[in-house]
Amino acid sequence: MKFLIAIFALVLMPLNASALEFRSVAVQKAVLYDAPSSSAKKVLLLSQYYPVEVIVNLGEWLKVRDAQGSINWIEAKQLSAKHTVLVSAKNAEIRQAADAASSLVATLEKDVALEVLDEKLNNGWLKVKHRDGVTGYILISSVWGFN
Repeated sequence: MKFLIAIFALVLMPLNASALEFRSVAVQKAVLYDAPSSSAKKVLLLSQYYPVEVIVNLGEWLKVRDAQGSINWIEAKQLSAKHTVLVSAKNAEIRQAADAASSLVATLEKDVALEVLDEKLNNGWLKVKHRDGVTGYILISSVWGFN
C-alpha cells in the first residue's frame, strides 16, 4: 500500500522546471547551425562572451537559445561555463553598490556582454564586470542571460 501511495504522489507531483543553464561563447566567433552537425546549414555567428541558454545537451552538440529567442545548435567545445549576461536595456547603468542612489560607474549600450561575478542577486541587482575591468552592480531587469 505504501508503495502505491508513493507512486501516486510521484504522478501527481508537479513537474518543476530545472534551473536554466547559461554558458558563454569561448572562441572569437562561434557558428550556430540549424542541426547538430558541422555539415548542417550555418545560421549565425556569435562573438566571444555572448551568453546562450542551453536547451538540449547531446554531449558534443548543444541546442541553445540566444537573446533574440532564436534556437539553433552549437558545438559544445565552442562554449565556456563562464557566466555572462547581455545588456538588454538601452543605456543600462552600472552602479558602485546594489542601490539606485549609489555612484554611477558606467553607462552601457544595448548588447554589451558582462561577466557575472556573483550568482546571488542583491535586491534585484547583479554584480558584474565589463571586459575593460569596470565592476559594479546592474539591475537584473537590464540584462538577459540570468535565471
